[in-house]
Formats: sequence, C-alpha cells, structure tokens
Amino acid sequence: MIQPSSDDLSMKSVVVDDPSINRVTLTPSSSSSYFYSEFGCLNAKAAGYGGISLRIKAPAGISFTVEFGTGCGANAPTTSIDQTTTQLGWTFDGTEHLYTIPFSKYANLDTTQLYVVLFTGFSKAISLGPMAFYCGNSGAEYIVTPPVEPVEPVGSVATPVGTAPAVVIDTFPNADSNNLGFWHGYDDGMNVKFGTNKVTISTNDSDLAFYTEVVGSGCIDWTSYSSGYLHVAYTGNIDFTVSLLQHNQACNDSASPYPGTWDSLEAARYASATDIYMPINQFNVDLTKIIGFSFHGFFSTASLVLTKVEIVNSVPSGFNIPTKLPSGRFLFQCTRPNSFAFAIDDGDPVLAQQVIQTVKQYGIKVTFFTLGLPLIDPTTNLSNVYKEMMADGHQIAYHSFTHPPMEGLPDLASMDYEYDNDIAAVKQTFDGFTTTYFRPPFGTEGARMRQRLAVAMGVESPNIIEWSIDVEDWLWALTDTPQNQLTAFQGFVNQGGDLVVMHYLYNSTVDYLPQFIEMALATGKQLMRVDRKLNSLST
Repeated sequence: MIQPSSDDLSMKSVVVDDPSINRVTLTPSSSSSYFYSEFGCLNAKAAGYGGISLRIKAPAGISFTVEFGTGCGANAPTTSIDQTTTQLGWTFDGTEHLYTIPFSKYANLDTTQLYVVLFTGFSKAISLGPMAFYCGNSGAEYIVTPPVEPVEPVGSVATPVGTAPAVVIDTFPNADSNNLGFWHGYDDGMNVKFGTNKVTISTNDSDLAFYTEVVGSGCIDWTSYSSGYLHVAYTGNIDFTVSLLQHNQACNDSASPYPGTWDSLEAARYASATDIYMPINQFNVDLTKIIGFSFHGFFSTASLVLTKVEIVNSVPSGFNIPTKLPSGRFLFQCTRPNSFAFAIDDGDPVLAQQVIQTVKQYGIKVTFFTLGLPLIDPTTNLSNVYKEMMADGHQIAYHSFTHPPMEGLPDLASMDYEYDNDIAAVKQTFDGFTTTYFRPPFGTEGARMRQRLAVAMGVESPNIIEWSIDVEDWLWALTDTPQNQLTAFQGFVNQGGDLVVMHYLYNSTVDYLPQFIEMALATGKQLMRVDRKLNSLST
C-alpha cells in the first residue's frame, strides 16, 4: 500500500526472517512495545472489506491488543478502538495459525476512514505472516505469490594455458601477513579466525571484507598476469564476491579515494565444490595499478574457509569458466580534469527547498539520487520537488526503491524488485525519463547487484557512483559536534577528493551546504553534475 509499517524503535528487535516466506518476528522490550501498519485513509466499507486476515505464531497462554485508528489528514488517527486477542477469540499454542480481525468485533469503528492497525501488549516474541484485507465475511487468507528468480545467461569461455607466472599469494600462514609478506586482514565487525594454513570468515554484513594484498604500499604493475587465473581453494559458503582492487591514479595511499576502484566477480559462478578459478582478464581494472584482492559482499551467514589464494596459468581439465556478465563502471572520483561534483542522496522533503535555494544561489548544478518509493508517495510531495530540481538543470538518478543494502539481499528477484520499481517510479514522475546512473544505498557493492543493474537498465555499462568525499552526516549530524561534518569534508578535499556524498536528512547538514560549496570552490575546480564530470561516459 506504500504506507509506513514500523515499531518506532519500541521493540527490542524486528527481524525479517527468510524474506521468501514473508514473516517478521517482533521481540518486545516491554509490554508497551508496539508494531503498526498504516493504510493512509482507506474506505474499507466502499471496497467491501469485512476485516483483516494474517498468520500469527505466538507462545501459548499470551494475549495482546489489536487496535485500529481511524481518521484522515495530518492529525490522523483521530479515534482509536482496541480489542484484546481474548476478546477476538484467539488462542495460541506456539505454532502458526491463520487469524482474522473482523471489523464487526470493533463497536463504532468507522471503516470509511481506516488509518492504521497496531499490535501491542505482548510480553514474548511473536511472528506475523502476510496481512491482507478480505472481502465480506469470508476471512480468506492472502497467499503471497513467490518471486520468480531470473535466469542468467549461461555460457563459457576458452581456458587456454597462459603465460602468467604462477605465484602463491596466501595460504594464511599467520594473522598479520600473507605468503608474499604483505598485509592481509579484515574490516572490524567480521568474525575471522586464523588456523593452521586457513582462515574462517563469517559475517552477516555485505559491506565487510577480508583483504589480501600483493604490494606493501602504492601499487604494482600486474600486466604480466593478464593471461592467468585467480585460484581460490575454499570450503563452505559460496555466497560472496571476489574483487581485484585498483589504486588511485597517483598510487598514493594517502590520497582519496583509496582504493581508486575495483571490479567484482560472483564467486558462485566460477566455483566447484572446493575451488574457484577466475580469469584475471575478466576483472575490468587497470592492471598497472593493482593493490590486491578482497572477499566481500557476503549475503549468507554461513562460514567460508579459505586455504589458498594464488595465480595459476591454467585450470583443471573440464573446469568451465563462465562468460563475464556486464557489471558496469564503478566510480569514486571525477575523470574530467579540474572538476568537482556534489552528489546528494535521499532526505527530508521539508529540507529539500533549502537545498534547492542554496545551489541556485551559487549557480551550480548537482546530482540528486532519488529513492523510488517516497518519490511516488503523494504525502511526501517529492515528485514536485524533484521536478523542480530537474527543471533547474540538475541531474536526477537512481538510488533503489526502498534503500536496502543491495548486495545483502538474499536473491536476485529482490534486487530486480528494487531496480525495476525505482526505474518505474522515475519514469512515471518524469514522463518516461531514464538514466544510466545509480548510487547503491550505503555504498554497498557486489557482483550480483552490479550484474542485475545492467539487466534492469538494459545497458552494458551502467554507471555505479560511489564517492571520494563523505561529509559524515550519518556520524555527526545528530551529535553535540555537528560541525565535524565540516572537518570531514575539508579533510577529504585536502586528500584530493572530488565526488561528494551527503544527504538532506538533517538541519545541520543542509545549513552547512554553503560552507561545503565554498570549500569546493576554493579548490579552483569547476562544480558540475556527476554526468558532466565523467569523460567519455554516457549521460
């Protein structure tokens, strides 16, 4: 219904179980914890609805309250009517059952302006299944149609013996360095355990990575390995991405961005039960500026055990190497000389006009990455806001439909849902307009999300835009030191950053925008839209 559904952080946890089964588990912090789902202002009577059905799994013996709110307009709900599950005639035995909430059980409920249903007063965790209105008095269950997993192209490439020198990069001899004597390690938050010539990795965060480097600092020319194959010996989890990391143009570890970029291949496409073989020439990076490899984009909590990472010049007989799927350009910085770009993500509609007026005051053009769901939600007025932005000459680009970490989604159908609906929302709002530019929510990247983006856009090389300047509004805006956003911005500028990520979610961030722009102008670079600051790239 494109309406809010939330606990307002009143719950101890809200966990979406396997999304393919459409269940959410609510664990209360106290009996006052609640969970609600809004309807807008629904005339259920005119629609012929007699109530709501849903599946519930709850411990034996508990009871809780189901409340309806009614009313329209800014002050809704204006009236609330509740019934306990006992009054509704429900009992629980610890297993899942279908329950109905007949409107007839709620005396004086005005079903011509239903606004919200709310669940509260439970002391133990409960699980809710698909919830839907039913017609008349039938109490019918809504069966969710499972998403259809897309079928990706199948093909293989020749596997000739190359001339690349064989080199063992890592057999995990210790926790600090690989076989080349260079650093290997991992992002904070990963569960990593080194054993005898192996490392075990587990995480539920698709942003986190394990790295093994092939150079101590700066970069190394790896063109001699272009005909070789990356071989990874592993057991366990295969739900991850392997990336070859490229340095920035100066190969300067102190410059932003670091790394300069990378290209990603999906581990499962190149794997047998125990081995992964990936052609080095399928990594679309500058081989003269190599740093090393990373393992990231984990979308399963199962453990991965790595025992060897090496370069070989051939693959075993009968091992099929798939064709590389289109996965786009992955961009952290401007490629046009002397350019600088503000790329602004989602925000608070109330603050949007201030952003528009500020950039108009300075006479600059920027790029706005927009979410599809709030764009088509009439209560936000964002469609009119973004139309004004486009009319003023700013670039509009995609940012997903609901802002999930894209590579962390459990299946390709979920990714397609985000892309397809975002593209459709932009088309609907801007009279058929499309673009080839996308910024991943949270910057989360991996091979699957890149491949599905190319399919959704229908182009070989979509432009996936990251950043080299982070104002860190997510870190500082709501603290006692919001001015640290200015410090962060200037620090990245000093390191050579020229592509900004920021939001208009917070008053302080929007208030600092003139100072951000002044800092950018002080570099002497020309401020422009993202699509204008990239040489030889489509708009």
